Amino acid sequence: MEISSVIATAQSYITRQYEQHADPVLVYHNLAHTLQVVSAAEQIAAYYRLTEADQLVVYLAAWFHDLGYILGDRTQHEAAGAEAVKTFIAQQQLPESIGQAVADCILATRIPQHPRNLVEQIVCDADLFHLGSKDFSKRNKLLRTELELATEQKISGADWAKSSIQFLESHTYHTAYCRTLLKQQKEENLEKLRGKLEQKLAEALEEKKDKTFKADKEEMKEGKKEEKKEKEKKPERGVETMFRTTSTNHIRLSSMADSKANIMISVNAIIISVLLSVLLRKLEDYPNFILPAIIFLTTSVTTIVFSVLATRPNVTSGRFTDQDIRSKKANLLFFGNFHQMTYQEYEQGMETIMKEGEYLYSNMIHDIYNLGVVLGRKYRLLRLAYNTFMFGIVASVLAFTIAAIFFPVKG
Repeated sequence: MEISSVIATAQSYITRQYEQHADPVLVYHNLAHTLQVVSAAEQIAAYYRLTEADQLVVYLAAWFHDLGYILGDRTQHEAAGAEAVKTFIAQQQLPESIGQAVADCILATRIPQHPRNLVEQIVCDADLFHLGSKDFSKRNKLLRTELELATEQKISGADWAKSSIQFLESHTYHTAYCRTLLKQQKEENLEKLRGKLEQKLAEALEEKKDKTFKADKEEMKEGKKEEKKEKEKKPERGVETMFRTTSTNHIRLSSMADSKANIMISVNAIIISVLLSVLLRKLEDYPNFILPAIIFLTTSVTTIVFSVLATRPNVTSGRFTDQDIRSKKANLLFFGNFHQMTYQEYEQGMETIMKEGEYLYSNMIHDIYNLGVVLGRKYRLLRLAYNTFMFGIVASVLAFTIAAIFFPVKG
């Protein structure tokens, strides 16, 4: 039995069948796929050093395994291919046992695969060899296109990625050779699919947001304002980030201003206590230090006053009316506007804000503006406190120096 001549005859027969029954739908299960499976089968078979009979079984199964796609019912293509190879074996006057072995190999490729011996395992792994190759992405796209053409239904990128991930996760190569050779690339292909799925889901979410925004905008043009008010409008990420960052920066700057003011208050309180407890008792003996001491004391007191003004809280009336809510004048994000209200009144006002996106944005803008105004006042007073302390200290030191040198106390 010449294996090479039988294989050559099978190759010519299969090639002729695909050329005579060309189907534009079969962009994946075509002659190119069959050639790839044959090549993979030859590679795996060479590793296991099969007998001539087993080699013939593997090669014929690789050539005929998808022939059923062009012969009849595609859902039962394995059975059609098995029958076709039996007919071919009989025509070649080969033993019936070989025909049955080849048919069993083809039937074993049906998903989920259940090979019972080494030759069936080799054919099954050759059929799905591309799952662990760098060619996987291209082949997977062709399979998706074929299914869309066959069913005349569009398959979304996310759905296809999900099904592909499930298939790769459930699949295991049957031969040790393929498990060792293809494991790493298969894992890389799986990770790429997972990344693509995340990307598709994110794109779908963004597309949904865009559609919602366009629908709301169209309703405004058509005058459907009441219906629009009932819809919850979610702020975009960029807007949320802007408000969050701005508020955080303002609060941090306010905290820094309070800390600086506390430093000024503490330092000057210590200076005043020293002046009152030590220096003032010596002024009778050193009258030339009276003016410098007054300058020093005035500097410290003025600095403390400015620092206290910078940190002194300003509490408003803490009440708002229903009219303020309806006219969108009440800012409920600032405690000073509601601390005198009952919980029920405040809750009702907040529910009104949350239902109207524009009102919510208006409150947030108003709140940030007020924070900025308060922050500007704090830093202005704090600057006055620091300037007063700086120039006052310099003036006091100069005054003490002049008094000690030019107006010494005469003994």
